[in-house]
Amino acid sequence: MAAMAVVSAITPLRGADAPTELLLDFSRTNGFLRPLHGINKGPLAAGGLIDVTAALQMLKPPSVRLHDCHWPNPDVVDVHCVFPDFNAASDQAASYDFALTDEYLADTRQTGAQIVYRLGESIEHTSKRRFAHPPRDAAQWANICLGIIRHYNEGWANGFHCDIRYWEIWNEPENRPAMWSGTDEDYFHLYRVAANAIKRRYPRLKVGGPAVGASGQFVDGEFRPTAFVTNFLALCRREDLPLDFFSWHCYTADPRELVRRVRAIRSLLDANGFTKTESHLNEWNFLPGGSWAPLSRSSSPQARQAYYEAMAGAPGAAFIVSALLDLQDAPVDVCNLYHGELGGFGLFNENGVPQKNYYALLAFRRLLDTPRRVETHDGMAGQLAVAAGLNEAGSEASVLISQLARSHTEYRLMVSQLPWSGRTVVATRLVDATHDFVLIGNATNATGNGVMSLTLDGPAVALLQWQSAARTR
Repeated sequence: MAAMAVVSAITPLRGADAPTELLLDFSRTNGFLRPLHGINKGPLAAGGLIDVTAALQMLKPPSVRLHDCHWPNPDVVDVHCVFPDFNAASDQAASYDFALTDEYLADTRQTGAQIVYRLGESIEHTSKRRFAHPPRDAAQWANICLGIIRHYNEGWANGFHCDIRYWEIWNEPENRPAMWSGTDEDYFHLYRVAANAIKRRYPRLKVGGPAVGASGQFVDGEFRPTAFVTNFLALCRREDLPLDFFSWHCYTADPRELVRRVRAIRSLLDANGFTKTESHLNEWNFLPGGSWAPLSRSSSPQARQAYYEAMAGAPGAAFIVSALLDLQDAPVDVCNLYHGELGGFGLFNENGVPQKNYYALLAFRRLLDTPRRVETHDGMAGQLAVAAGLNEAGSEASVLISQLARSHTEYRLMVSQLPWSGRTVVATRLVDATHDFVLIGNATNATGNGVMSLTLDGPAVALLQWQSAARTR
């Protein structure tokens, strides 16, 4: 992979209060920026009352993973929703209830994203769980999954030709009892039967799992996978089971942990012979304070609200952009933020209003309009992340800055070698405690090269865009 495009140099000037210099030489490009801003959940929410398709279209997520859709009362995607009578004939169209899921997938496809279909059930936090159990008959469950694939990829039962490539078997089976009431062996049996059945019938599709929430721990700098992960990989290797992608999750307050885990998972897969198996970080998000405690039943409403506000606010926005930039050179194939719907962990509030974490993704998406990466080197890891790029025509340039620190910081951007001559339009947009991707500066100067000043207060994201004035006429 190409070297990470951050900044060619990050140099604090002399003096405690002196600005920090960012040197940007746009004559040196190296590779391309990667669209890693996939999400979980589709745009149709609140029982169909709220549709955020237009807002998600602006993000152009590369993939949408279908898990916890319409949670906490899922009525789409989950196997029990699509196939309500488990004892019915799996080869009969009348046994399936596709209507609501058809509508959900239709809206999801309008975002332009590739769908990752999670075969299984959504999480259940209630004391009595109805669906987070091992299927009574793994072969029947696998046949139901084949019916779902047939409907959405082959047009069966008044279906569609969606060309869904990724099919994931269950979610977090080690997360008990909220996601699985059985044993490790119960899941291994289900995976064995379902993965083999899907691959026999549809060899071109990508089958994977297990979407583990607990992948392992770092002890003295060494990654030690959980027994579940170790035994799952051993099973797949021993029985030559299909494992086109290995999916896993991470919620943290430090974007560097995502990179460490990505590298550890890749090394683990390679060491077990799965060198061609893709690595999917298909649930991740900012975990304020690195703790789940504020979301517990015993937590106060005020603590819970403050937690979600941090996740959706400026701290979460800065974390998301920092993570997406840090992951550019990490050996991960697919990433899906959890999640792109309404409410807690989501990009929109309960009324469908975009939050600051949405605007963070939008800033990253705008960076991808200039996909040719500027060759640069990492500097202030864990504090500052920056990426720069050029468009293919060499008529636009941009730099995306994410400041995780809470301090007041002044920057001096030393811009050189923009690949055009003449007057240049420079636009600056900001996401912070008081701005929602607002245009805070829009100027035209002689060349665009030279020194620019930027001040960020607290966690913040800034997108600066240069464009030839001739192009804007």
